[in-house]
Amino acid sequence: MLSDRPRWEAEGRDWPNRDASRFVDVGRLRWHVQVAGSDPVLLLIHGTGAATHSWRTMLPLLAEHFTVVAPDLPGHGFTSGRPPGGLAMPAMARAVGELMTALEMPPALIVGHSAGAAIAIRMVLDGFAAPKGVIGLNSALLPFPGLAAKLFPTLARMLFVNPFAPHIFAGIARQRGEAGRFLARSTGSTIDAAGADFYGRLFATPGHCAGAITMMADWDLESLARDLPKLAVPLLLIHGAGDSAIPLSTAEGAAALVPGAALETLPGLGHLAHEEAPETVAGMIQAFAGEVGVGGIVS
Repeated sequence: MLSDRPRWEAEGRDWPNRDASRFVDVGRLRWHVQVAGSDPVLLLIHGTGAATHSWRTMLPLLAEHFTVVAPDLPGHGFTSGRPPGGLAMPAMARAVGELMTALEMPPALIVGHSAGAAIAIRMVLDGFAAPKGVIGLNSALLPFPGLAAKLFPTLARMLFVNPFAPHIFAGIARQRGEAGRFLARSTGSTIDAAGADFYGRLFATPGHCAGAITMMADWDLESLARDLPKLAVPLLLIHGAGDSAIPLSTAEGAAALVPGAALETLPGLGHLAHEEAPETVAGMIQAFAGEVGVGGIVS
């Protein structure tokens, strides 16, 4: 019988960087988190529908220079439970902040992918973290343009109230090769077969699908956009120029709202640029760390 949630002994049987994994209880949540390396703390926050496997190649590279902390967000991967306030952005930011407090690892640098970048910035704006800098990878920071601004959250809410929706998505994901095809269509990225398999395992569990849908249904990018000019730490946005999920123009608009923000583009890469070219992105993170004075790394 299929499990509603991903199971560590099944879907996680050969999870990337499994030896770095631990489970931590904080409040209502039992977190799956990976910790590796030493010295300055670097927090990695994945995006909607992903989990720690998203950092499978980058985590060991970054662990040569940092203490890397990479959790599965609530509703995702092998983290179980719901924080007070559900999966809305402020609740997620608070929950991740509480995890870092429980681990006694205040982050010197936060890197977030897609919606994870929004959580990273919300953590700083709401006082749950005080890093020396934030990096957004293919960041989802502004409302969807035009008609999509209304249709997308409305569709997510419709799916959220349909109890069969997660099971429908999970059933589709179980079809051979469908996870890889879906990722290529929706992100503009082509990742390795192992990476697509890890996504497929998660997508095939209704609980993980429900977490992603719930998160999308309660995502408030309008408020974040209004608050972006208040961000008072250095911000670097790295964006794959071929991203078919979040257009480069969105990153340009977000960078324009944050005083002193920098934007670097990666030609030929899509929404999962950090999985397509992990060495390149890891090098950019290290260079930015040196610029903001984290860990004595020089750019």
